[in-house]
Parts: sequence; C-alpha cells; structure tokens
Amino acid sequence: MNEKQRLRKELLAARKAMPSEEKAWRDKVIGRHLLDWLEAHPVKSMGVYWPHAGEPDLTPVYPELVAWGVTLALPVVVERDAPLVFYAWRPGEALVKDAHGVMAPVGRACPVEPELLLLPCVGFNEAGYRLGYGGGYYDRTLAAMPGVKPVGIAYAVGKVDFENDVFDMVMELILSESQVFHAQVHGTGQLNPRNSGKRS
Repeated sequence: MNEKQRLRKELLAARKAMPSEEKAWRDKVIGRHLLDWLEAHPVKSMGVYWPHAGEPDLTPVYPELVAWGVTLALPVVVERDAPLVFYAWRPGEALVKDAHGVMAPVGRACPVEPELLLLPCVGFNEAGYRLGYGGGYYDRTLAAMPGVKPVGIAYAVGKVDFENDVFDMVMELILSESQVFHAQVHGTGQLNPRNSGKRS
C-alpha cells in the first residue's frame, strides 16, 4: 500500500465515523462558504455532484443556485478511462445509480461544459492538490476542460501531506468548514488560507 492509498483509507474511515449531527453542521457551513464565494464570483453554469460515501452534502444549496439562474450539471461516467460528461439537471429531476453506485441524471439530452466544477475531495494538501478515490476521472476531466474553474469541497480533517503526481490537477479554491483555501502562490507555491469560525 503506497502513501496515497494509506491516506485515502484513513480519511475515508474517519469520514464514515463522523457523527451525523457533526457532519450536518459541517456540511451547512461548507454550503454557506460556497454561496458566499459565488456571490462575489458568479457563474452561469456549474458541475455539481450527488454525495456518496460520506462526502460533504451540498444538495440543500442546489435549489438556491438554480434560483440565482445557475445551470447545474451532474457527471456521468461514459468510459473507464475517459473524462466525465456533464448533463444539465435540476433538483427534483430523476436520478439513477451508475455502474459506480453514483447517482446520475436520467435525462441526458443536454450536455454541459460548466464554467465551474465542484470536486469532492477525500483529502487535499497545502499546495492545493486533491486526493480523490484513485480512479483519475476528475483529473482527466480537468485536463479536457482547461477553461473550467476547479473548486475542491472537503472537510478540514482532510488536509494532509502527500506528493502530487504529474497528472494531478491543482484546485483554484478548496472550501472546508473551517477555512477557505485560495490557490494564490506566495513564493512557496502554497495555498493562502482564510480562517473561518464555526457557523450554524
């Protein structure tokens, strides 16, 4: 087991063990951070995700984004080693589990190349790189969409040390419940964190 695999296993176990009430307030704060950031940096379209395996649940803010006029899109795995494809979706529309057990839109008539992409993180490091599940889907997707803004969504406990691989893509921003990490290089290549206290 290499270092990334070990970290992935530990972080997923910690996420699974998080009490439901604790997870709920953390998710709520992350959602608030997202809305606050988008008020200052509006977009017309956004690739979102349907949470699974204990990922931060941002679904309560999706209707508010739609009310702002943002087109939401959910990812679909089309091939094992291909980028994800995003299809327009609105809260309340039907979803179906894909081959990986992730909920995906039933209706797939409107492919979307989003301006901004939310990426659920198992973990992340000081340099702004995401630790995912190891499949490489999001890395391939970001490589195929050079204009998209990648925003990582993570719990603060997921901030760990690891060496990124050459194909890993850096996040423009990482939102957690305790800090907003901006990908602004300050000589060391590190992220610039902005502290944020617990909010309910």
